[in-house]
Amino acid sequence: MPSLRDIRSRIGSVKSTRQITKAMKMVAAARLRRAQEAITKARPYATKLEEALSRIAARAAAEEKPSHPLLISRPAKVAEVVLLTSDRGLAGGFNSNVCRRVQRFTTENGDRYEKILLSTMGRKARDFLRARKLPIRKDYPGIFQGLSYARAEEIAREMGDRFLAGEVDAVFLCYNEFKSAITQTVVVRQLLPIETGPATDANVGFDFLYEPSRQELLNELVPKHLAIQVWRALLDSVASEHGARMTAMESATKNADEMIERLTLQYNRARQAYVTKELMEIVSGAEALK
Repeated sequence: MPSLRDIRSRIGSVKSTRQITKAMKMVAAARLRRAQEAITKARPYATKLEEALSRIAARAAAEEKPSHPLLISRPAKVAEVVLLTSDRGLAGGFNSNVCRRVQRFTTENGDRYEKILLSTMGRKARDFLRARKLPIRKDYPGIFQGLSYARAEEIAREMGDRFLAGEVDAVFLCYNEFKSAITQTVVVRQLLPIETGPATDANVGFDFLYEPSRQELLNELVPKHLAIQVWRALLDSVASEHGARMTAMESATKNADEMIERLTLQYNRARQAYVTKELMEIVSGAEALK
């Protein structure tokens, strides 16, 4: 049975841990509000841009006119998956869920593609692949430290250039999509070639007058759409990270409270047993002197 000093030491250690987890929860909650506001503002723009691109691309396809090369699918031989994780841990299953999903993706699509390349955004994804000695096509270090739309645009441009050069035939993003503070869903979303949804007015009897031309609009909208999809994935990942960390730290704080209660009860019982033993010894000594 542990001594009273050992139990007191454990109680003090757990209390210190509880202070840390409680502080981390408060920090994550504050950052979550800002990240949630950012992704909430970005989603409507991304949705409207996708709708506009779908209408123009569907009309061009219906009239068999040239389309943008980033919209054209080709036999996929080489695919690339970009893992979006965080740079820090203590976020529950936030990082491990993405890594496991990519493992499943490579297993399920091993026969579909001749080669699957892996790139990483976030230190945890890089460490995961290195620990398993898996080759990393490119790592984007420190991307979440100075996150900006210009950085997302630069990444989108690089991926688009690689697709146009034929170095890769399909690009996927694997990340946590933010639903709420307690719910994040891991998704694998195709980035290239760009998939446009069906346009509701593609087959009706009228069309728009485009100024500039339809092809010039596609040349302008397609790179913007590619950049905003990367930007949206980054914002989703950041908001999901803070939500997952807040939930994990709240759970850790509750566990610490429960452990302190158990240790306090154990300490009181041990102390009571110790006092009872001392009293019995005193009484026994007094009886022996009679």
